[in-house]
Amino acid sequence: MHSRRSLLTAGGALAAATILPGTASAQAEARSSDPWHKVPHILKKIRPPRFPRRRWDVTTFGAVGDGTTDCTAAFKAAISECHRNGGGRVVVPPGRFLTGAVHLLSNVELHVSEGGVIAFSPDPNAYLPVVFTRWEGTECYNYSPFVYAHGQRNIAVTGKGTLDGQARQGPWESWYANSGPQGADQRALRKMGDDGVPVEQRVFGAGHYLRPAMVQFVKCQNILVSEVTILEPPMWTVNPVLCTNVTVRDITVVSTLYNTDGCDPEASSYVHIHGCRFNTNDDCVAVKSGRDADGRRVGVPSENIVVQDCHFSGRWGGITVGSEMSGGVRDVFAERCVINSPDFPGNYPVKYPVYIKASKKRGAFIEGVHVRDFTGQNVDREVVFVNMAYNSNEGGTEPVSVRDIRMTRTEIDGADAVLNLVGLETDHLVGVHLEKCAFTNVAGPNKIAFTDDLTLRKVFVNGVEQ
Repeated sequence: MHSRRSLLTAGGALAAATILPGTASAQAEARSSDPWHKVPHILKKIRPPRFPRRRWDVTTFGAVGDGTTDCTAAFKAAISECHRNGGGRVVVPPGRFLTGAVHLLSNVELHVSEGGVIAFSPDPNAYLPVVFTRWEGTECYNYSPFVYAHGQRNIAVTGKGTLDGQARQGPWESWYANSGPQGADQRALRKMGDDGVPVEQRVFGAGHYLRPAMVQFVKCQNILVSEVTILEPPMWTVNPVLCTNVTVRDITVVSTLYNTDGCDPEASSYVHIHGCRFNTNDDCVAVKSGRDADGRRVGVPSENIVVQDCHFSGRWGGITVGSEMSGGVRDVFAERCVINSPDFPGNYPVKYPVYIKASKKRGAFIEGVHVRDFTGQNVDREVVFVNMAYNSNEGGTEPVSVRDIRMTRTEIDGADAVLNLVGLETDHLVGVHLEKCAFTNVAGPNKIAFTDDLTLRKVFVNGVEQ
């Protein structure tokens, strides 16, 4: 571990880090008041929806739990009847129910009973007609997410049952693997976003290859996703977009296809994610707000996000921000999460417990990512990776700001390094503060480039105070 004032060369540029002693009075004055005082106020504004004590069983509408009968029409009928009668619970009893897209309506709780499985069809045609969606942060019309709602209030997916995306039984992996056809559609959509093509003209779906999300709610309020196990999504797993008052609690996500993040609150506010377990082939929790010019056009930040008591066993980041952050992100709080727990081993070890991705193509800002009381082991790379040059081959000239990243009371055993901080010569990373942390079995030194106001106070690495 380098000393406080050491300078390292990173990417051919001299690391311009300003590191101040944590005990200096000037440093105390420079820091704002403890940001965690905001959390109780945020949580007071997040209230899971409540539903009338009425229930509709999907089998009453013709659903058969044999794993082969198409129950799409039965799900639609049950949800419509529940909504028409003022709301309540649509119940999936024990059994395996095959279906296409499930669209929720206001005041409907979809409850998957213990022993119940909603098995989603591997046929892309089961997710037509196209719906308004965001795909990797760019608005378009595409295949429906497997569970979807647009412009609804008071909706929920609950229960101790399972949502099985059956992704490996469908064509989804072939769409992106080995330079599959998804790449051409991905580039086309991104160009449409950059060129300002009207959203109604960005139509994909049939004949195209953009994988749908598993659970996506767009422009909805008062959302609950609770207790369910979600297996094998085709892409991002739980993705509230432009939503407010969102609770995701006590869910388990297991994904093996590429790009299958666990929970991605996007351009959403007042979100509480807690008690969840993520074994993913990408980021575990990734806070987003839109991509590039299209994200800046919409211009809605993600803010007031609280993540608590989760287990992270995903392939890339534990708590992640970006890279689609062009609407801005502020006030993200994560605490008491466990990295690579032996009680919940993942298919891949977490590379970065804290992973922040930004670039001059994305532009915008990330202000205030606060982490405390993380524990864990066997981190694949660095504990904290802030990369303001993410996918720098994409170019870009937008101003970008990343500031106020804090980690306190964190203990990690095993990592390549503690910090990898990549600011830009034109846009420095500002304000990274570690306090009361202990890191053991750390293999190498920090890498720090174009970073101002970096402080380490009561931070121990391999038993040595920094």
